[in-house]
Amino acid sequence: MSRKNHSRTSSRSHVHAPIFGALGDETRLLLVAKLSSGQSRSISQLTEGSKLSRQAIRKHLRVLENAGIVHGTRRGRETLFRLDTQPIVEIKQYLELVSEQWDQALARLRAFVEA
Repeated sequence: MSRKNHSRTSSRSHVHAPIFGALGDETRLLLVAKLSSGQSRSISQLTEGSKLSRQAIRKHLRVLENAGIVHGTRRGRETLFRLDTQPIVEIKQYLELVSEQWDQALARLRAFVEA
């Protein structure tokens, strides 16, 4: 990997670290899956079918909010949560860039070994 490409991915990685951290938990991944329909959902709706308490779900939602993946909007006494796909799209693009760089590095290694 060239220094230029390495610095491009390194500078982006610290920006994406909170998103990777937020998605690195099974419960949070399940919450993202529940919100992926595009509908806003309350904590009660997100807790359905889970053994976790509303407080535990709220704690996970807070992590997702801090990473910018989920946004909550107050509606009366409830907060409705919705998924923001933009950070996930950015992560996908970042992973594609890293994958491309590794493919190039492996191709250079293969060319060197086979020469």
